[in-house]
Amino acid sequence: GAMSVDSITDLSGNTSKLLEALQLSHPHELDPRRMLGKKKTLSLNPITWQVPRIVDRCCTHIETHGLQTVGIFRVGSSKKRVQQLREEFDQGLDVFLDEHQSVHDVAALLKEFLRDMPDPLIPRELYGAFLSTATMEGPAQLDALQLLLFLLPPCHSDTLHRLLSFLGEVARHAEHSWDPKGQEIPGNKMTVSNLATVFGPNILQKDKPGEKDAGALNFEDSAAIILVLQRLIEHHQTLFMVSPEMQCDVLRRLFQTDPDVIDYLLRRK
Repeated sequence: GAMSVDSITDLSGNTSKLLEALQLSHPHELDPRRMLGKKKTLSLNPITWQVPRIVDRCCTHIETHGLQTVGIFRVGSSKKRVQQLREEFDQGLDVFLDEHQSVHDVAALLKEFLRDMPDPLIPRELYGAFLSTATMEGPAQLDALQLLLFLLPPCHSDTLHRLLSFLGEVARHAEHSWDPKGQEIPGNKMTVSNLATVFGPNILQKDKPGEKDAGALNFEDSAAIILVLQRLIEHHQTLFMVSPEMQCDVLRRLFQTDPDVIDYLLRRK
């Protein structure tokens, strides 16, 4: 994972939970085309980016080497090689994933990590709330999902955003395409629906692994999990943005409850 090195909670105890929960960000920051050398900090979020190394490296490896791999996440892997990679990450080694690693092994490792987290990426206490959004439609559904995402702990929020961005990239390469020379580029066949089917049960877990009836989901829950994850993948760019109006509302509230936080933010900027 990553350390919180400039956290506002270090400065003011347990105050400003609202600011921490909202993970305030500016839409420009989510644009990958932004200037890399730009020093101006747009974010009001005092929490540093917190994504486990294993998640980021698995996603980066597949983005680099596996986007055209047919059946990624569905084709079998080498259990021995996956176990070896898992042990190396568990030991804290600086594992370097390159073109020599099988894409299917790395994909299996990512799925295993998400499945075996002691507390799933979407905490169990929010399981029912997230599933309830499956019965909603249109803007109301997206508004509810966004508010629920604001409740995630920072490390869960950051990791989920990285994962959803990655899954969106995989889905964009699902269909066949052609390069400028007219050569066919094979698609990986992993549509948003297929990805949601594979990853949904690993991200939204009702019971802890090993508990009685764990993994025995009814049809309604399974369908709802897939639908919810589909929406998260399809709309992750907007769901993780906080509107200027909400930012202003949060800052007004902080001005009344935690003026020292406002002073801290202004000095940081």
